[in-house]
Amino acid sequence: MRALQLQRLEGPEGLALVDLPEPEAGDQVLIDVVATGVSFPDALLTRGLYQAKPELPFVPGVEVAGVVRRAPAGAAVREGDRVMAFTMFGGFAEAAVAPPEMTFRIPDSWSFEAAAGMVMNYHTAHFALHRRGRLKSGETVLVHGAAGGVGTATIQVARGAGARVLAVVSDERKAEVARRAGAHEVLLSTGDWVQQVREKTDGRGADVVMDPVGGDIFDRSLKCLAPEGRLLVVGFTSGRIPSVPVNKLLLRNIEVVGVAWGAFLMSDPALTPAIAQELAKLAEQGVVSPLVGTVYPLEQGAQALRELEQRRATGKVVLRVRPG
Repeated sequence: MRALQLQRLEGPEGLALVDLPEPEAGDQVLIDVVATGVSFPDALLTRGLYQAKPELPFVPGVEVAGVVRRAPAGAAVREGDRVMAFTMFGGFAEAAVAPPEMTFRIPDSWSFEAAAGMVMNYHTAHFALHRRGRLKSGETVLVHGAAGGVGTATIQVARGAGARVLAVVSDERKAEVARRAGAHEVLLSTGDWVQQVREKTDGRGADVVMDPVGGDIFDRSLKCLAPEGRLLVVGFTSGRIPSVPVNKLLLRNIEVVGVAWGAFLMSDPALTPAIAQELAKLAEQGVVSPLVGTVYPLEQGAQALRELEQRRATGKVVLRVRPG
């Protein structure tokens, strides 16, 4: 099979298109990959900066969409099903394996490209907002990086919970993407968005802030939290891991909450089917519908990763592996 293999920890330039043996299915689902999502963890993996550090060489790619070739007994999917799955590694290839509990049927109306952006982003958004953020209907959610894959997923999941969504983006092109995702209002990060949040909430602030950026965005987000507000730490795409004087949390009765969906699954695997069921309902209602950004052929995977690293991406960046 064709695959993009990381041979050197040099970022996207360390990838090479190679021919490899297909993976052994074992007790997992074997999928003929049609499209694979490109995510920020993939970019970190190519530089050895992710918490998981597989031995070189390896095939990146944490989520795929395709057709089941083989499924173990007892799996909820079967041969020939159109599926989307979380793979952890190995997705940048023509065939990949995924755990049965992390493999789900694709809604009939969705393309493979849309499905390739579903599992990690939307499960992360749901876990962040509901399990970690305790989001309630009627609350205000502020979403940073709102035009990206996690950002657009968060907008839709928050709307599905009955929340009001304020989106922060860096330019008008990304603002339009956030609006298409369903944001009620869009703020530009180049302006005084902290003051705008206060004005749009009658001085109260946001109840929940979704922050995959870190750095200065985190620092300023603390200033626009409502009483008992929760700042959800999802990642650090800015490159700087921030810190906070805890007296600020004490005096203002606010929280900083860590969000690590993948790590949590190891302690509570029952969470996955529960989230999947709720997301399926939102998909049926038309609330959840992944926004696809740039679609590259498999051989241009390095270019796709550079788009993410340079923060030019909108929606979900996808690699098209084969016709489907």
